[in-house]
Amino acid sequence: MTTVRSTNPHEPKETVAEVPVTPIDEFPARLELAASAGRAWARTAAPERAVALTRAADDIAASAERLADLISREVGKPITEARGEVVRAERTFRYFAQSALFPEGDVLPGSEARTLTYTRSRPRGVVGLITPWNFPLAIPAWKLAPALAYGNAVVFKPSTQAVGTAEALAEILNRHLPPGVVMFAVGPGSGALVAESPVISAVSFTGSTEVGRQVAAAVSARGGIAQAEMGGQNPTVVLADADVDGAIAGIVGSAFAYAGQKCTATSRIIVQDNVYEHTRDALVEAVKALVVLDPSDPKCQVGPVIDKASRDGALAAVAASGGRILTGGRRPDVPGSYLEPTLVEVADADDVLATDEVFAPVTALLRARSVQHAIELANATPYGLSASLYTRDLTAALTHTRDLEAGMIRVNAPTTGLDHWAPFGGTKESSFGPREQGLAARQFYTESTTVAVSP
Repeated sequence: MTTVRSTNPHEPKETVAEVPVTPIDEFPARLELAASAGRAWARTAAPERAVALTRAADDIAASAERLADLISREVGKPITEARGEVVRAERTFRYFAQSALFPEGDVLPGSEARTLTYTRSRPRGVVGLITPWNFPLAIPAWKLAPALAYGNAVVFKPSTQAVGTAEALAEILNRHLPPGVVMFAVGPGSGALVAESPVISAVSFTGSTEVGRQVAAAVSARGGIAQAEMGGQNPTVVLADADVDGAIAGIVGSAFAYAGQKCTATSRIIVQDNVYEHTRDALVEAVKALVVLDPSDPKCQVGPVIDKASRDGALAAVAASGGRILTGGRRPDVPGSYLEPTLVEVADADDVLATDEVFAPVTALLRARSVQHAIELANATPYGLSASLYTRDLTAALTHTRDLEAGMIRVNAPTTGLDHWAPFGGTKESSFGPREQGLAARQFYTESTTVAVSP
């Protein structure tokens, strides 16, 4: 039997999980089973669907420590963050269990007095979910929960680097859902089959920009609906009137926690000239103080990069930069794929560290001559996922949140962190298609039907 194996980034010799590959020749039959199960699930009353998802949330809560340990070992996430991810996944399932009971349409004026005209949403059928390794429980949860709540069957294709966590989640769901409603697909070629299969009416993807474009193109070419959350090069802008000392911990955490492996992590810190030197010096001290340890240790803040190739790619980007390394930039002499938290002072907005997503504990620091220059630097990238603005001036905050080109903007708060009841998504090359999470999720996982009833 062919399998996919995930390993521990902290101790690469440790196999964390080994999962059978989904045979390509069995894919059509499994999809037909999913389609059949989906039709029955769509006819299941919304309160029954809500109960099933609530029970799945209870199961996640009961398995919390086991799941957190699995996440930490499989993707190198600090255990405290892994525990937080489990809580988020549980709460996401609870939220969408209740959202199954929310209004699903509107009553409209009829063309005649005796005509009843209304809209209602109906599930799309079978939806495909392609998820990354960095949030192996939370991202699948915020796709699976609404897809299932609104009556769809699901083909769940996780990253091969996080198959253990994904399999654990699929097992929990299958304990509470009818057979075939959640199809688990693993291994080479599975992603392409999900994107190209005409049985799958909609595909939600989270991952790299390159692959996201391919998935969106393949789905759109066959008339399906695509949603892709892709790369980010997220700026934090510090204006001259900001509470710099109060902001430092948040800025450093958003840039380097979990080794910078979050799509919303701060990639560029842009500081107005008046407070640049003070901010730079405070940042260097805070970065040096970060705790890089075995992620199973509760004191760990950073942890390893997902694998050696990713670490080497980050080091190559630092070497290609024309900037000055303020701290970090070295590979510790330990077995895991570790990289010191690295802060690089960059003078050129076209520097590789200011334009490309590195997805590692590497952040560029840039000086802005003025507020307008800071906004221009923040927008000088093809990406537009998340942005942060630090200022004490409410007028400036309201003005410049209109100027920043990002789908999510946080004032006096890190670029990371989002609420599962709020829409999630970016602008420019960071996103394609409708928003995820919150009430916005219904727009993707259902389609609207207009009904006019005359006597």
